[in-house]
Amino acid sequence: MFNALRHLLALFAILLPAGVAAHDTELPQWSIAIHGGAGTLQREAMTPEREAAYSASLQTALDAGAEVLRTGGTSEDAVLAVITLLEDDPLFNAGRGAVLTWDGGISHDAALMLGQNRRAGAIAGVSTIRHPILLAQAVMQYGRHVFLSGEGAEEFASDTPLERAESAWFVTPSRQKALARYRAHEISLADGEHRFGTVGAVARDIHGNLAAGTSTGGMTGKRWDRIGDSPIIGAGTYADNNSCAVSATGSGEYFIRAVVAKSICDLMELAGMGPLEAGDNLMAEVAELGGSGGVIVVSKRGETAFSFNTSGMYRGRADSTGLNEVAIFTVEE
Repeated sequence: MFNALRHLLALFAILLPAGVAAHDTELPQWSIAIHGGAGTLQREAMTPEREAAYSASLQTALDAGAEVLRTGGTSEDAVLAVITLLEDDPLFNAGRGAVLTWDGGISHDAALMLGQNRRAGAIAGVSTIRHPILLAQAVMQYGRHVFLSGEGAEEFASDTPLERAESAWFVTPSRQKALARYRAHEISLADGEHRFGTVGAVARDIHGNLAAGTSTGGMTGKRWDRIGDSPIIGAGTYADNNSCAVSATGSGEYFIRAVVAKSICDLMELAGMGPLEAGDNLMAEVAELGGSGGVIVVSKRGETAFSFNTSGMYRGRADSTGLNEVAIFTVEE
C-alpha cells in the first residue's frame, strides 16, 4: 500500500469533495468526533425540517460525549455516551431505526476498541439488544473472546444485565418503506443514502487514551447473514494510543478489502501522516476499488479529521479548545 501513496495522493483532489477537514491549530487536552453515516446526500432533496432534525440529533450526541470528556471521563465512556444516544434515534441506521434485512428482520452489528491496551469487543447479527454497542463492550470486558455473532452473541447477552427489546421496537415505518422500495428495485444497489449507514465515535481523553466505537444495522435488504466492516476490528473500527482511533461508514465490503481503519493508523504511525492526509489516502483507495463512504479520525495528539468521498456525511466534533460543530453536506453554508 505504501508504494501507492504518491499515486493515491495525486487522485486525492479528484476523488474527494470539498468539505473534509482537520483541526490542528492548537492541540486539545481532549477531543471527540462523531458520525451518523455517509452517502449520496442531496441538499435539495432534504427538507429544512429534516436537516434541522439531523443537526439537532448530532448536536445532542456530540454534546453528551463532550461533557463526559470535559468532566474528566474516559474516552470509552464518551464514545458509549454518543453511540447509545444515536442507537435510540430512529433517524440513524443503528439500534432503533436500523435498516431491515431482506426478510424484514433486524440484524445489528457493533464494535468497541480501546487504544490504551487494544482491548476490543464486537458483535454481529443480534436482534434483541437495545444498545448493541453495550453488548460489544460486554464482550470486551469478558475478555476471553473478541467477536461473537448470531445466536451465540444472543446467548452471551442473556448472562448480562443489558436491556432487551422486542423486534417491533426497532422497526420504523420509513425503514419498512425503504425495504419495500428496494425489493421492488426502486432503490438501486448504489443508493448509499438509503442502503448504507452507521453511527460511530472516536475520542481522546485528558489521559491521552483513545477509543473508537461503531454501530450499524448494516445495509437495506441484506441477506445470508451478511456482515460489513463496522464490527470488524481493523476495517471499520480501530484504536491504538500510538497512532489514532477510527470509525468508518460506507460500502463495507470495500472497507474490509482495504483494511481501512488499521491502515489509517499505520500511515500515521509509520509514515508520519496527519489524520486528514491518512484518511484521504484510504478513502482514495476505497474509491479506486469502487467503494464509497467516509471516516472520522482522532490522532494521539487529539487532532480530529473527517474524510469522505460521498456528497455528504452526518458528522460533528468538539474539543477542549472550544471547537464544537456539526455538519451534513460537503460544504456547510
